[in-house]
Amino acid sequence: MQIISPEHLVQFKNLLQSELFPLLESSLGPLSKQSQLLASVLSLEPLARHVKERRAHTGRRPCNRLCLATAFLAKAIYNLPTTRHLIQRLQSDSQLRRLCGWDTASQVPTESTFSRAFAEFAAAGLPAQVHEALVRRTQEARVIDYIARDSTAIEARQTLPGDKDKARRGKQAPKVPKASRKRGAKKGPHKRSARQRGPRLQRQQHMTLPEMIADLPQECSLGVKTSSQGHQQYWRGYKLHWDVADGGRIPISCLLTGASVHDSQVAIPLMQMSAERVRWKCDVMDSAYYAKAIRQQSEKLGHEVLVKPPKSRLKNQPGPTPFSDEQKQRFKKRTIVEQLNARLKDEFGGRIIYFKGAPKIMAHLMFGVLALTVDQLLRLTP
Repeated sequence: MQIISPEHLVQFKNLLQSELFPLLESSLGPLSKQSQLLASVLSLEPLARHVKERRAHTGRRPCNRLCLATAFLAKAIYNLPTTRHLIQRLQSDSQLRRLCGWDTASQVPTESTFSRAFAEFAAAGLPAQVHEALVRRTQEARVIDYIARDSTAIEARQTLPGDKDKARRGKQAPKVPKASRKRGAKKGPHKRSARQRGPRLQRQQHMTLPEMIADLPQECSLGVKTSSQGHQQYWRGYKLHWDVADGGRIPISCLLTGASVHDSQVAIPLMQMSAERVRWKCDVMDSAYYAKAIRQQSEKLGHEVLVKPPKSRLKNQPGPTPFSDEQKQRFKKRTIVEQLNARLKDEFGGRIIYFKGAPKIMAHLMFGVLALTVDQLLRLTP
């Protein structure tokens, strides 16, 4: 894997503006901002390195998976709400259609083909793999000063796991006899290993990264948070947790959980995931991450910890030591996550989601995060 330094990014942007864009405009016409961003993503991290083509020895030839993956990336860049809108745009916009790899409108696959291909991309984690490769190539050569960690609400249009049971309460289900206990089974609690005992923050200290991610609940649930004005806001769906690097607002790693999962439960997995990709000096987090296990893990990785102390709820006991003036100025770096939250939802399809299930929603969001990452990289280069 070839590492791209900041100097190489400047050269890459110059090549885009001086050679690639004029070449595309000569054959496709004037490029819009979305078309330029799509061409930039495909040039900086080609999808052909990660998409595996399907081969069928018999039957009809399968549709080109590379063209379909490019189309879903364009869906996030053009902020199209549904796959049906994407197909209509491909059939009417010859420039976008040719950028995705189809010459005529009759070559655009049907909606069912798009759905099957997206299910394959979501199961394989394709957009997350492309984003990880992009981060490693562009950020591995430098040492980041701050990484801000936070989450954002992701609303989903799907029912909760218990909604169907509530609808059936009027119908009396037949009584099922309880299963008898197996012979030889001992009564009472069984012994559990250290990875199964205690709260999740304690269990994560004895887990590997795949085990920590598998232990996080990903079912659709109800979430609640307190706004800056002190009001409680509720939503149904998920939470997107991510680490954002200072000096460009570059997303480093992302995880998706149910809306009811507390932010502190995802801090250690995010730390481990980001540590495998980049190097940084300081962790900046809000009061939701104020936990001893999180601070110990950050210090174990050699990072400075800058966590906002929570307000003391006990009158007779003093609260944590407040921030100094210098720490308050450094803590303002945390707002870079909120800025990317707004851009992801307003410009890259993170606000309106019609998919169901955590894998598909994560794939939809990661296509937007991939485009957002390249856009932030190009904004940095002079």
